[in-house]
Amino acid sequence: MRQGPSHHPALVPLKSVVETEKKLAVETDFRLPILPGRELPRRVFTSTYFDTLDHCLARASITLRRRLEHGTAVWQMKLPLKGARREIELQEPSMTPPGRFVDALVVLLEGKHLVPIAEVRTSRAGVRVREGNNDVEVVLDAVSILRQGSVIQRFKELEIETLNGEVEGIESLASSLYGAGARPHDGRPKLFRALSLAYPSLDEPGRHASIVDHLRHNLILQLDSLKQCDPSIRLCGEADDVHRLRVAVRRMRTILFSVRKIASPEWVEPLLSGLKWLGEVFARVRDLDVQMDYFKREAEHLKARDRRPLERFLHHIQSDRVQAQETLLDEMQSARYVGFVSKLRDAADAPAVVNLKYTLTDAAAGQFRKLRKTVRDLKQSPSAAELHRVRIRTKRARYAAELAESAKAVDRFVKAAIRFQDLLGEHQDAILAERHVEEFLKYNGRRQAAFTAGLLVARAKQRREEVHKEFWSQWKRVKKRGNRAWD
Repeated sequence: MRQGPSHHPALVPLKSVVETEKKLAVETDFRLPILPGRELPRRVFTSTYFDTLDHCLARASITLRRRLEHGTAVWQMKLPLKGARREIELQEPSMTPPGRFVDALVVLLEGKHLVPIAEVRTSRAGVRVREGNNDVEVVLDAVSILRQGSVIQRFKELEIETLNGEVEGIESLASSLYGAGARPHDGRPKLFRALSLAYPSLDEPGRHASIVDHLRHNLILQLDSLKQCDPSIRLCGEADDVHRLRVAVRRMRTILFSVRKIASPEWVEPLLSGLKWLGEVFARVRDLDVQMDYFKREAEHLKARDRRPLERFLHHIQSDRVQAQETLLDEMQSARYVGFVSKLRDAADAPAVVNLKYTLTDAAAGQFRKLRKTVRDLKQSPSAAELHRVRIRTKRARYAAELAESAKAVDRFVKAAIRFQDLLGEHQDAILAERHVEEFLKYNGRRQAAFTAGLLVARAKQRREEVHKEFWSQWKRVKKRGNRAWD
């Protein structure tokens, strides 16, 4: 687990952790078998869940609850991540959702009010087990669903959770628990069982569905990802969620670029313009996150003496990042941002397509041909700007291919495009790193800093040269895969 930063120093700090867990279903008479580990203290807590009357948070796979244990109340918001969940916690005694959480949910609530929708009492027993280098907790929850103080439903479930985000040990423990009578779980949180709700899913359109159906499905899929990342960025400024949100924005732009010539200009052009602006809103924070990661990795290759000036510069970048986060929050709180996200939903629900014979496979083929033409026009030694343009075209071709009908040739193209995109990403990272080294020297002009800067520039130059050496051979693979998929 990890704790995320808080950018509200005057307020009670938030705790952000990533939960990696696996749920198992059990009967009400199930007993936890003897496991090699340390027994955990028994706990009893009551959780009151809040949502809108039409369950807009639940439909986004988000839960908000007030947990009371030994007279102490904490508010917890859980947000979906790929294969995990982010839990953001705030200690506050209020009976109604804290303003910070309500404000963070603005694009999901859309003016609706949060109300208590379920009360759940949990009695928890468990064991902490050491699996390899990983601590894993196995807990058995006896759950009671309450209504006006009376129990209306009871069930039990097992949870296996790692304490550092690693998945090592989860499956081996699950196998032994299956042997003790556990069985696969449908993955629904307790709230969903309490309300008899199905876990939210967006059904893939059928093979013969129209391009309008495919367009609606894929736009809503990315918009939902954006909305799930939004609260975490507002509350904690998590780097992973900034990245996920920008990817969702880029994918929506690619979808719209792919259908631009067969869509109504009055529908598509304002969306493309707004998404470009949205990507720029998050660009500064994301660039600083990328550079911090880059310099941290580079620091591992330096001697301790050469690393010290870089550590001071990393602190400087972190300060810039805090300021950029504050600017980002101002933008996210603006009427323009909130209004555009709402507009995206309305537009996704009703795509204005004028040529219904056009398919996403046609769109993917078109994006690949644009990429092929861009590379065809290159000189033998492309400039940094030209390589960056190829990278953008590669992303669009890859994202469009991922939307097309699945086939072996398409899947192979996507894999080759990902490798090519990563290669060009290394070049772009090196270019940006050299710019940051210039800032580093302006910030710290000492002799030792200059020596460290020289080492960093040399490594960045080496990486750029390596990309140039691999560029044409990797492009041949991408071109070959693309020709087979689309021609």
